[in-house]
Amino acid sequence: MKKRSMLMLAALMLVLSAFLAACSGGGEKAGTKEKEKEGTKSGETADKPQDGGTLVYALDSAPEGKFNYSFYGTAADDEVLQFIDENLIKFDEKLQAQPNIASWKTSDNKVYDFEIKKGVKWHNGDELSVKDWEFALKVIADKDYEGPRFENVKTIVGAQDYHDGKATEISGIKVVDDYNIQITFDKARVNNLENLWSYPMNRTEFKDMAVKDMMSSEQVRTKPVGLGPFKVSKIVPGESVEMERFDDYFGGKPHIEKVVLKVIDPSLSVGELKNGTLDMTSFHPSIIDQVKALDNVEAITYPGLSYYYVGFRLGTWDGSQNVMNESKYQNIKLREAMYYAINREEWVKAFFFGVGKPVNRPVPTNHWIAADNKELEQFKYDPKKAKELLDEAGYKDVDGDGFREDPDGKKFVVNFSHYATQNPTFESRAKALTQYWEAVGLKSKLTMTDANLYYDMLEKADKSMEVFFGGWSTGTDPDPTPLWSSKALWNYPRWVNADSDKLLDQAVDMSVVGTDTDKRKDLYVQWQKLFMKELPALPIAELEETMAVSKRVQGVKFDVSGKNRPNEWWIKQ
Repeated sequence: MKKRSMLMLAALMLVLSAFLAACSGGGEKAGTKEKEKEGTKSGETADKPQDGGTLVYALDSAPEGKFNYSFYGTAADDEVLQFIDENLIKFDEKLQAQPNIASWKTSDNKVYDFEIKKGVKWHNGDELSVKDWEFALKVIADKDYEGPRFENVKTIVGAQDYHDGKATEISGIKVVDDYNIQITFDKARVNNLENLWSYPMNRTEFKDMAVKDMMSSEQVRTKPVGLGPFKVSKIVPGESVEMERFDDYFGGKPHIEKVVLKVIDPSLSVGELKNGTLDMTSFHPSIIDQVKALDNVEAITYPGLSYYYVGFRLGTWDGSQNVMNESKYQNIKLREAMYYAINREEWVKAFFFGVGKPVNRPVPTNHWIAADNKELEQFKYDPKKAKELLDEAGYKDVDGDGFREDPDGKKFVVNFSHYATQNPTFESRAKALTQYWEAVGLKSKLTMTDANLYYDMLEKADKSMEVFFGGWSTGTDPDPTPLWSSKALWNYPRWVNADSDKLLDQAVDMSVVGTDTDKRKDLYVQWQKLFMKELPALPIAELEETMAVSKRVQGVKFDVSGKNRPNEWWIKQ
């Protein structure tokens, strides 16, 4: 089996060879990044920062066009938002929350008193008030809010009643004055602060607008107003976003005069980097050697906080919680067999070119809660065991066509979905997974779906998305609750498990763990063991982050919290 698998991947790589010399792009990463070493920088120089210039930054896929943090859902939109908006809280290289615009005090991890800086300006000239933060929290808690962020608000006292129409205010939010606000949570948790939604919305821009109309409004789509170092000057939907320096940025006037974020075909990115028409882009590991070969560009790699998986649709979303009512993939032996059938070492090596490795849990290795591999089932490539499990589960070739029928003797097809961008490696790596399954007798069908539609379909539990490829960045707080609790919208497999929910709840409950990180980690390790026993999804790989930065761009730094703020970057004239 291994010989056949290696030949299959070799053939795929030959097909791809024409593309890889110039191909890049991801479509899967979502934000936070770990560091390779302290102070990883681009453009190390003793020169004094210079003002002026235009930075060209590539997006590997078209933004969905939701340019407000309360509504966005794709990595491309997030890349735009990082330039134009601001979190009230920031995170350091150890993923610890630090004051940014807001500072706070608490004595019990339940009641928090926040104070924001005075004189912080929105792009439209308004001064930031805590009332803008209250406004954002109420929008997200509104019954007509269609985004995925209620998980970050619902633990505030009264938020659920407000959402359900039982109250006209959120009782746990008390505005003291324009600069001070008190927020009370339903109970003390270790991560109440990290989980709290901390992006305000400009009240003036959304004045008198119904919540149901906000996501499609020009204030979100074409004329966003933020707090960030750059303000939008022009948007060509699906193509580009042009920005100009925001002189009143609270963090200091940016050095760079203009920024252009534009969608660039990944097959052209190396050429544009070489020609100097592109300054910064993330890139797919398949071209790392080509990027390193460019004299005018730095290829930067650093450990990431993301992982990738194959998920199974086990149920549906009823509007408020997951219901595990789909039978096709409920058999645990079927899911285990599909895991043993995948040669992850080979697959990662073939498609991630030395910057990835297999992962055996739904937590990246770089997070402190990650269970030791020795404590987990490894599910190493074993096609013989995969076949035995399928036989035991009743999946057998009844009609002699080489593929297995289900236990009832009916045709069985693994309908596998993967998102599509302009990166040709995506379809090839997806095909490789289907061929692993076919090698153990599971007929498979691949569907490539546009990246901007893909996650909307998953959120709606679209019935066509039976088995799917996904990826998550775990962010600064390692708590898996927003992704894997029974009531989480982003729990795309629609996995419901009372033991899982109990462990996740206990791990953030101050009455259970207090401030003892060892106790908290132990609960998370128990949860990871449970997850890997139940296998609602198959963790596949974790990657280092990759970024190409022109040597004319100075002052860019990378650490666990991501890139430093763009107002600190400058262009060598």
